Amino acid sequence: MIDASKSPRFLVDADWVAAHLDAPDVVVLDATTHLVPQPDHPYDVISGRQDFHAGHIPGAQFADIDGELSDPDHPLHFMLPSPERFADAMAALGVSDHSTVVCYATANHWWATRLWWMLRVFGHDAVAVLDGGFQAWRAAGRAVETGDARGRPRGRFTARLRPELVADRDAVLAAIGAGDTCTVNALRPEQHAGGGNTNYGRPGHIRGSINLPAIDVVGSDHRFLPADELRRVLAPALATPRVITYCGGGIAASSVTMLLMMLGHPDVRLYDASLSEWAPDPSLPMEGPDTAPAG
Repeated sequence: MIDASKSPRFLVDADWVAAHLDAPDVVVLDATTHLVPQPDHPYDVISGRQDFHAGHIPGAQFADIDGELSDPDHPLHFMLPSPERFADAMAALGVSDHSTVVCYATANHWWATRLWWMLRVFGHDAVAVLDGGFQAWRAAGRAVETGDARGRPRGRFTARLRPELVADRDAVLAAIGAGDTCTVNALRPEQHAGGGNTNYGRPGHIRGSINLPAIDVVGSDHRFLPADELRRVLAPALATPRVITYCGGGIAASSVTMLLMMLGHPDVRLYDASLSEWAPDPSLPMEGPDTAPAG
């Protein structure tokens, strides 16, 4: 059995996962989700369950982030659920308090980091992301299963909410102009500037925020950049005492959030509602193609 206190906290590689697939206290979760931009609303959410059926790491479970791990009563997608709902969903996936969880995705890496962040928010530290995702698993020539997930015994998961990891709109408002807080937009540069094909309500970015795109933290092999390169890419945030990250719906921002924590930043919060809440509200300040820069 793995000592949960010594379990990996951030990243594991395909070799580590392969070596621990038969460990009863290791649970591998596939968090694949797809977003399809739409002209009249930001996007349609497509579950990755079909991808899972087509191929997944042997013994993995499918974690439906939008359908089962988000607040079903909130008008926005992907908002954190209640601790009780999250605990029940984790238990159904076979996750217990002593489990070591490995998250991965077959699509963009930030679905795995979103699940990683959610587990941390609800008090579970023994969680890591498969570096390179399912692409790295296949590139290593590892075995692949198809069809439904194998059943696992129900776990016993205790959710312990850590509100200090989550930012709301008031915290983001207070950070505007505050010299001790760096607000980071993890969306693509064209979206930060006010372009792109996803419309959250108003184009552009939260006033005063900087752009550290989540697409820039991985290489062409889908693996995260080496630590020294990540420090360079994320230097503006690492140099500021407090950081708030955001994106469109709190997904891509989880990638930057995890890496800042991995590199030792002590105070990183993710704005869960992100632009999905901020952009449609004209009372909340933004910068974009139709607004003047702050200052």
